[in-house]
Parts: sequence; C-alpha cells; structure tokens
Amino acid sequence: MTALGRQAAVAGAARPARWFSWRRVGAMTLRYLYLLRGSWPRVVELIYWPTVQVLLWGFITQFFLYHSSWVMQTAGVLLAGVLLWDVLFRSQLGVSISFLEEVWSRNLGHLFVSPLRSYELVVALTVMSLIRTLIGVLPASVAAILLYHYSIYELGLPLIAFFFNLLVFGWSIGLMVSALVLRWGLGAESLAWLAIFAIAPVSCIYYPITVLPEWLRVVAWALPSAQVFEGMRAVLVDGVFRTDLLAAAVILNVLYFSLGAAALLYSFHVARVRGLLLQMGE
Repeated sequence: MTALGRQAAVAGAARPARWFSWRRVGAMTLRYLYLLRGSWPRVVELIYWPTVQVLLWGFITQFFLYHSSWVMQTAGVLLAGVLLWDVLFRSQLGVSISFLEEVWSRNLGHLFVSPLRSYELVVALTVMSLIRTLIGVLPASVAAILLYHYSIYELGLPLIAFFFNLLVFGWSIGLMVSALVLRWGLGAESLAWLAIFAIAPVSCIYYPITVLPEWLRVVAWALPSAQVFEGMRAVLVDGVFRTDLLAAAVILNVLYFSLGAAALLYSFHVARVRGLLLQMGE
C-alpha cells in the first residue's frame, strides 16, 4: 500500500460512521431482492400461503352455508378429518425433516462414503416417518376421547386402511420434496411445509368433492387423500365402507410412491456425479 493509500485508510477509519444511512439500507434491500429473484421457491412461498388459505376456507365456508345440518348430524366428522389430515401431514414432514436434518448438519457426504445405499436411506426415512407420525397422532387421538368424547377408533377396520393410505401418500410427497432439495439446495427447503398444504383444498378434508368446481374435481379424484376422506365420510355418514375408493387410493399410492422414490434415487445419482453431496449445508 502506498503512503497516500495509507493516509486515506487512516482518514476513513477516523471518520465516524453516520448513525443512519439510506444507502446502507438500500444496499441490503437490493441484496435480499437478488436472493428472492434467484430462488423461485421463495417467490412461490410468498404467493402460496394467501392463495391456499383463501381456497381452503372458501370451500369450507361454502360447504357450511349449504350443509350445516349435515355436519350437525354427523358427530365427529370434523375431528376425524383433523386427525386423519394430521397423519398425512406428519408422515410427509417425517420424511422431509429427517432428510433436511442430514442436509443442515452437512452429513450427506459422510453418509455416502459409508456402505449405505441410497435406497436404504429411503427405507430408513419412511420408517422414521412412521415413528414420528405415531408419536404425534396417538396422543392427539387420546385427547379427542378425553376432551370431546369422540374416538376415531370407532371407525373400526377401515381406519387401518385410511391410516396406511395417507401414510404412504405422505411418504411420496416427502420423497419428492427431498429430491427437490437435492436438486435446488436449501432454497427449496420451504417446500417441506408448502407441498402438503398445496393439496389441502383438493383433498376435501372437511367437505365432499361435490363442493369443488367441476374442473377441480378431476384433480381431487387423482389424489389418494381425497379418496380416503371421501371414504371416511361414507363410513361416518352412511355406514358404508367404499372398497372402490380404497382400491383407487391404493393404485394411486403405488404410482405416487414409485415416482417419489425414483425421483429421490435419481437425484442422489446426479448429486454424486456433480459432487453436490459435499456442498450442501446451512
């Protein structure tokens, strides 16, 4: 550094910084705008939550306006919906969060220099998801019995079919989210919470599919979750176990789980080739 440069540096250090600067504020705002512009998941998240809330509560309100007597006559239909929805939510989050914990701790590279196979990790994620789901849902079902005198176990054997179909569908979504995180990095981690709620309005948790617009019913029937919740209401309202809905849910789950597992396994392959496993972290 020249003598002139040293004098300028000393003078700059001696000059007190202004207590507030719009230039500094503008610089930081510009930094965050660049981050937002460079990450499509962040942009989607901003649009996503208000839209989903409007759709979900709009359909619920519309249903209650014209079917309030139906709800009053069916004890526990809303509580059953809440509890079964929690199965789907927690099973998806169980896979996604378990995978993200490996990413946050920068542990993926360490795992895959061991003999661990990617498909073994997929199985471990689903097992952990089952454990987390049971830990979350069982106390809630007991609380419903104690506080509201409603037992979801009164559904009987159909409850087992509902539970496992929602569990597998949650796994499918969780595996797809994990694949996106491998591809896009931690900029996509918010999808762990966004993805499951994206299907909530068309899963028809609290209202029948007939409440949806005609064009949206096609989307609903393509989801195992909508088939399960329709089957749940058939048992509670009509006392009928719809085996056709169960068969459709099973077929769709086989398809979605296969796609989710294939997406994650392929993402692992690409990550290995590109050396991404050692570059992911907080």
